[in-house]
Parts: sequence; C-alpha cells; structure tokens
Amino acid sequence: MQAQNAINNTVDTAEQTVPVSDITQIINNLSSYLPESWQPYWDQVQSIPMLAFVVIVALGYVMAKIGVMVFTKSLSQITKRTKSDVDDQLINVLRKPFFLTIFFFFLGMAVKTIGLSTGLEKTLIRLLASLLVLSWMMRGFNVLRILLDTLSRNRERFEVIQPKTIPLFELVGKILLIGLGSYILLTIWGINPTAWLASAGVIGIAVGFAAKDTLANLFSGFFIIADTPYKVGDFVNLDSGERGMVTHVGMRSTRLLTRDDVEITIPNNVIGNAKIINESTGRWEKSRIRIKVGVAYGCDVEQVCEVLKKVGESHSETVDEPAPRVRMRAFGASSLDFELLAWIPEPVLRGRIKHELHMQVYAALNAAEIEIPYTKQDIYIKEFPSNQA
Repeated sequence: MQAQNAINNTVDTAEQTVPVSDITQIINNLSSYLPESWQPYWDQVQSIPMLAFVVIVALGYVMAKIGVMVFTKSLSQITKRTKSDVDDQLINVLRKPFFLTIFFFFLGMAVKTIGLSTGLEKTLIRLLASLLVLSWMMRGFNVLRILLDTLSRNRERFEVIQPKTIPLFELVGKILLIGLGSYILLTIWGINPTAWLASAGVIGIAVGFAAKDTLANLFSGFFIIADTPYKVGDFVNLDSGERGMVTHVGMRSTRLLTRDDVEITIPNNVIGNAKIINESTGRWEKSRIRIKVGVAYGCDVEQVCEVLKKVGESHSETVDEPAPRVRMRAFGASSLDFELLAWIPEPVLRGRIKHELHMQVYAALNAAEIEIPYTKQDIYIKEFPSNQA
C-alpha cells in the first residue's frame, strides 16, 4: 500500500509539473519585465487571484486603447498622402477588431490567474478566441464591401467589377470568409475539419449537378455583365431570330422588348452562346437603312439619282451626317437596280421610316414620270385550232 501511494503521489506530481501553455508562461514571466521596485507589489497582486484578474483586465484595456491610438495615428500619417478616402474607411472598420485582439489577449491571461479547472479554463479561452474570429469575420464583410465599391467606381482599370457584378463578387467573398472563419473555429475547438471539408465537397458536387442550369445562367450572366456585349436600351438581333430593345440585364436572364411590344425573357446561358448583332454600338448609335428601287431601262439615271437623294434629304428623321446617298447596284433582268442609303438616329425607328421612305419614293418617281417596271407576261397565239365536226 505504501508503495502504491508513493507511485500515485509521483504520478500526481508529474501531472502537476506538465509544461504550461504559452499564455501561462507569459504571466509567470511577466514579473521579469517589471522594474525591481515593483516586484513586491506584483507578488502581492499574484497572491490574490481576483485582484490579479482585475489588474490584468484593466492593463489590457489600457494597452488596447494605446495600441489602437498608435495604429490609427501611424496609418493616418500614411493615408494623408492619398487622395482617396478608402484607406480612412478601412482604418475605421479595423479599429474595433484590433482593439479586441489586444484586449482579449490580456483577458485570456487574466483567466489563467483565477485558478479555474483545466476544462473550464480552456473553454473560456476558446470562447474568447471564437468571439475574436467572429469579430474579424464580420469586419471582413465590411472591408470586402468597401473594396468592391471602390473598384467598381474605377471601371477603366477594373472592367470586370461593375455595380451589377458586385453582388456576385460579394457573395463569393462572403463564402470564402465564412469558410476560412469556420475552419479556424473548428481548429480552435479541437475539431478535425478534414471530415467536414470532405462532406462539404460531396454536398457541393451534388448541388452543382442539381442546379447546373441555374449555375450556368449565373456564370453566363456574370460574363455578360463583365464583357458588356449589350446594355439596357440597346437594340439587338439574335441569330435565333429575336430582335428588340434590351430592357433588363440580370444575373439569370436578359429581357428584350420586341417591336410588337412583347417582352421576351432569354436565359443568359442561351444568349451567352448566341451570335449577337448590337445595332446600338459601334462608332455611333445611328443606323443605316436601305431602300431598294428598280426603274425601267431607258430612264435617265442621273435624274433617278437626283430624285432618290432628294427624297432621303427631305425626310425629317434622316440625319444630315452622314448624308443620304444613292447607289446604282446592278443591271437587273427587267430593271435598273438602285439603292437609297439613309441614316436614322436610332435602330428602333427603322420600320416606320422605311415605310415612309417607300411611300415618298413611289410618289416622287410618279411625279417625275419615271417608270417602275413590274413583271408582265404577253401571250401570243400563233393560230387557233380548227373546228372539226
């Protein structure tokens, strides 16, 4: 029995002499950093755990305040040289987590002085570390928003980041921050994140297969907004036959308003792989229309050009620059083929102006007594069949 008690006492002694944590070592060595005249007072403070707790917490609060002040002043001297206020916003956002980092460090040291049980002590320290991680994560969301807003205003250098693509970048950034924060939290609480990552990967694959069409539309919408082949108000033609004015460009679909005043919703995955003719872009938004005219052989071609050009110039909605022009295109089977080329302010006006020009061309040619040929068939009867009784 005596031998067994000796063994137990030895084990207990060994357990008590296990190396302590880094925070505890800092507390035990804290007295070595103090002036010699302060050593007796510190020893007395250490002899009363609650007093040591209060002193360290108060010291931590003061040190955190000083640290934030130094952090703010130092960076403010640098930010004064910049014209943008983004750095000032970032400093204001990061002040609180920086303060909490210093204060929680001292608070963790203060917890070590109370003499709690090992399990409760570890739980409190882990809780403090978790709160600190959550604080940095929430401030990370604010930093992400400030950076995206700033980059979206500088479109010349960052064409991909625009006001309409900010929600996608913000979502991806938040997911990454949450993933990183969750990984750190699991590590703090002693949970192996490998199994969780594997499960998340399997779930991500399943969700990807289930929502592949939705994801395809989202990614296509992102590239459409980033590449901007068209924008709201543009008049576009698709190779599938749709033609109209773009009324909405979203992350999932694009809407076109046709000339029949019917709105068509096209998934971005479809329109992203289609051939798009944007009539509102180029050197300008003006659009050229062509009026094909055929006149009879024998007509004065100079007169025809003059009449057609006058019709193009007299219309109130054709532009002066570029000026209307007339071109003779071919010697047709039964006519001389001409084209009146005129520019209009907007592609959406094409249908109505072409209608008006066709009518004015017809009236002008009739007034000038210029014949417009049309298909005619003459039937010649060589002989009538004889009447046989």
